[in-house]
Order: sequence, then structure tokens, then C-alpha cells
Amino acid sequence: MLILVTLVMLNVGAILADEVFSPNINILEELGKITAMEKRMKSMENEMERLKTENEEQAKELKTLHETTADTKIKMDEQMKLNQAPKVAFSASLLTSFGPQNVGPFDNGLHTLIYKYIFLNTGNAYDTNTGIFTAPVTGAYVFRVFSKAVGSLERAVTAGMFKNDQHIISTHGHQASGFISSSNGVSLLLEEGDKVKVNLYPGQWIFDNGEHHHSTFSGHLLFPM
Repeated sequence: MLILVTLVMLNVGAILADEVFSPNINILEELGKITAMEKRMKSMENEMERLKTENEEQAKELKTLHETTADTKIKMDEQMKLNQAPKVAFSASLLTSFGPQNVGPFDNGLHTLIYKYIFLNTGNAYDTNTGIFTAPVTGAYVFRVFSKAVGSLERAVTAGMFKNDQHIISTHGHQASGFISSSNGVSLLLEEGDKVKVNLYPGQWIFDNGEHHHSTFSGHLLFPM
């Protein structure tokens, strides 16, 4: 009986050994497959890392493009606002006729000067009938006043610029003979409908020549607000 059991066990061992070393199981081939699979997995990992880096770079480029587009849009909106803003500018001198002439003196209070010779009146905000500039929009404006007069012991050239009847600046000059000139300028914040004019003071005079245009009143809109 013992001999029979021993023979059976030896037979089983032989069968297992045959399965391990059987030609149907090629260990080297399987190892080769595993190695190839590991290489493919490594290649896939490298490709995924490359795509990740590429996506991050594309994301940065997209962010930069978005910021540039947003900045461009802001600038375009600002430019459109500037283009849509009214264009306002005027410049005029006192006389339209040739030859020298004094305006004034006037003794009955302040006298609004009417600058009749128009160099420019874009926007028609300056009224050639009244000498008054009316702001068409709220914004920052700049004005300049140039005044010339004949020298005299009795009187000077004193012309003041007023905003809504409030004195802002003046031009003033006084000498005994010859000609005298004075100029002044200012930037103002005006509300829509505010009025600006130049008044000659009582007892004073101002000179102009319709050909040479010595005495002028000018202004323009710097930017709306």
C-alpha cells in the first residue's frame, strides 16, 4: 500500500512539473509582453504629461488673449465715447469791418462784448448775436481772452470773463500812449447750460481792427464728463 501511495505522489509531481515547463507557457514571452506593456504605459504617461503642459500653455495664452481682448474693448469703448462726444470749439474777434475802431467806453455798468468776426464756431455754442457761449454738455473747457487798447491817461482796457455772471478772470492794461495788450486764459468745469461771456468794465475801452483782429475770445471743449 505504501509503495502505491508513493508512486501516485511521484506521478502527480511529475505532472505539475510538466505544466510549469510545458511549451504552452513561455515565461520569456510573457515577460516580454509585460515589458512592452510597461513601455506603452510609460509612453502614455509621457504623452499625458506633454498634453497637460500643452494645455497649461494654451490656458495661459487664452488668458492673455482674453485680457488683451478686454483691454482692447475698453479702449474701443473709450474711443467710441470720444467720437460720440460733441465737438465744440469757437474763436472770434470783435470787428468784422476793416479799419481800426475803439469799442467803448460805456458808463452804464458792465457791457457784454459781442465778438462778431468768426474764425471758428464748431457746434454753434457761441452766439454771435449776444456774445455768449453756452456749454452744450457738462465737461472741462478752456478759454482765452486777448484784449488790446489805445493808451490813454483817462481810461484803460479792462475786460473780464464771467461764468453765469460770476467773475472768473480779467485782462487789464493801462498806459498813457501807444498801444497796450493784455491776455488771460483759464480751464473751467462747466455744467450743461452754463454761460460764459466777456464784459467790458464801465469807463474802459477796447480796440480792434477788422483786418488784423487784435482782440479775441476763444474756447473749446477739452473732454466731456
